[in-house]
This record gives sequence, structure tokens and C-alpha cells, in this order.
Amino acid sequence: MAEPLGAAALDQLFRTARTHYKWQDKPVSDETLKQLYELVALGPTSANCEPARYVFIRTPEGKEKLRPALSSGNLEKTLSAPVVVIVAWDVKFYDKLPVLFPHADAKSWFTSSPAFAEATAFRNSSLQGAYLIMAARALGLDTGPMSGFDNAKVDAAFFPDGSAKSNFLINLGHGDESGLFGRLPRLPFDEAATLA
Repeated sequence: MAEPLGAAALDQLFRTARTHYKWQDKPVSDETLKQLYELVALGPTSANCEPARYVFIRTPEGKEKLRPALSSGNLEKTLSAPVVVIVAWDVKFYDKLPVLFPHADAKSWFTSSPAFAEATAFRNSSLQGAYLIMAARALGLDTGPMSGFDNAKVDAAFFPDGSAKSNFLINLGHGDESGLFGRLPRLPFDEAATLA
């Protein structure tokens, strides 16, 4: 059995980790992004389907391509982030299942029901995006996840062939603590959970 993480790790992942709005002028290397992906890919998904696809936007050209899709309130914090990650889902993720889930004909589960395939892809890409946030924190990076953008514009700009659909964005880098707000309240256990 694994031992519980120590207080310092729990602080880094949860208790002192924050959503960031301002960023230090400090790049995130390609090697770090690859290491990040390798951690994220280990997170569980149903039938190991791994539907999430990621676009790591780092260049001025990439950010200008993203600009028209951003809401005005998210423009500055997103364009100033060292990396903006589009967390998307592959509309034909099931084509990879003969490799990812070889012990059953899992592909047929999804090709026979487009609604089931879409729900599965959306749910599991959301999970994978959450894994990305936690993996980034584990690697010493800060994140700023958000949904204040026009999905159709992102999809037209970055997935013009219709191969993927955007789920949400994550700004990524080394946060500038001067841009933090006070931590907002969280629901207590008795309001959010039930023991059955």
C-alpha cells in the first residue's frame, strides 16, 4: 500500500495551490511539457480511452490565433501566460481503442452510439484536464483553468478539419502572486457530501 503524501505535497497540490491570473516572464520548456503529458497520460479514463487532445500554445502567432475566441475578461491573463493549453477531445477517440484497450472490442461500444461516444469523450477529457492541473502543480507549475471563450471559434481556428472539439483552456506557467485574490469559500463536508 502507498503511504499518504506528506503535508508539503498536499500543500503544493491542494492547500496552498491557487488559480493564477498573472504570470512571471519565465518560459516553460518543451521538455517540461512532455513530462507533464507523460504524467497526465497515466491518469485513469474509462476503457483507457484517453480522448483528450492538447494544444500547447506558446508562440505569439498561436496566441493571436486564439485571441478572437477569448472573452474580454480573459484576454490579458491568457495572452500573458507562458503557455495556454487547449484541452480538447478527439471526436473519433475510439479509433485508438484497439491499441489502448486490446482485450475487448471496445470500439464498437462507441461507433454504435454517437451520443454515448460524445458523452464519454467529454467526461473523460474533463478528467484528463483535471489531471493536467494536478500534474502541473506536482511539477512546480501554476495553472489558471477557464471556460470563458467561444468554443466554436477555437475549434474553427485549431481543429478546422473537425477532428477534435475544445473542452476548456488552462493557462500554464509560473504564477505571479501579486495577481491572486483571497481564497474563496468552499462548501463544508455536510453540505456537499453524504455518507450512505
